[in-house]
Amino acid sequence: MKFQLAINLERMDDSMDMNEVTRHTLEMVQMAEQGGFNIVWAAEHHALEMTIAPNPFQILTWWAHHTDKIRLGTAVAVAPYWDPIRLAGEAAFTDLISGGRLEFGIGSGAYQREFDRMRPGLKQSDAWRYMNEMVPALQALWAGDYEHNGEYWSFPVSTSVPKPVQTPHPPIWVAARSPITFDYAIKNGFNIMSWPLTRPFSEAELYKTQFDESLASNPGSKAPTFAMMRHTALYDNAAGRDKAISALQGVLGQFENLFRNLGDVVNGFPKRIPLEELTDREQYNADMLEENLMFGSPEDVIAKLKRYEALGVDDFIYYASMGLGMKEQKRSMELFCNEVMPAFS
Repeated sequence: MKFQLAINLERMDDSMDMNEVTRHTLEMVQMAEQGGFNIVWAAEHHALEMTIAPNPFQILTWWAHHTDKIRLGTAVAVAPYWDPIRLAGEAAFTDLISGGRLEFGIGSGAYQREFDRMRPGLKQSDAWRYMNEMVPALQALWAGDYEHNGEYWSFPVSTSVPKPVQTPHPPIWVAARSPITFDYAIKNGFNIMSWPLTRPFSEAELYKTQFDESLASNPGSKAPTFAMMRHTALYDNAAGRDKAISALQGVLGQFENLFRNLGDVVNGFPKRIPLEELTDREQYNADMLEENLMFGSPEDVIAKLKRYEALGVDDFIYYASMGLGMKEQKRSMELFCNEVMPAFS
């Protein structure tokens, strides 16, 4: 099993200094590289302080300058927000200046609130259609001159400038949770990242079943890399557990606000919905979160990861940030690198 890191620049309120947030995020990336992580992922989000990522390629360019070997991925570039020519060029330029380290992740976006601002009139549930048209256009632009006449974009003959360093192009990843997306990825040879959110291990098993069924229905297709992401926090004692659970519950309250598009966002900070107001609040029970997520002592986390490895997960994505204090985030990373990863070397 290989290991990847997903991390955001995040502020939970305006008392946090942006320069300190920036330093901390870079230090976490450097710790991951030194610890042997394979890939680090940057998201794309807009007008939200909890995920400060207006352009993932800028973030990756910054990380590339301060790292040597860890690969750099977009998780994910949101297809409907981009023009194909611009996206092809931005990705190829990042691949060039990073020495061919780009992993290109693309998806359809998360929050209707962002669509209302970045692509007004588009429903989030329809955004996958843009991704399906975007990807073959990118592949053609990376290859050379190409004219496109599609449903969502049209342009005369053009090409990607520059071209990617990696040939024929950087590895392509898609975020998949539904059978149609698994089938799309396997049919086209794209790697897959899945995120069971806070749901139990049975959700991961469901994704693996969908992966296997798609592979079986596409004979001759090579099995792509199958990665699974989970919120991750390692701690030394009960006090560390309480801090990690409380921080995550606060962030999940903000996610609920965004997923329901309640509009209660002030200066980029979503209001946290109190747990007692959530109709599905059992999903945020402390014991349930600790059991389902990659939370616990190093021994606990090793045992959990062994289940994912036995299931057939190739790469585990360590989802950091999530409102946890900077000191606690670094301690978690230290424990993971020093005590967990050697069990999988």
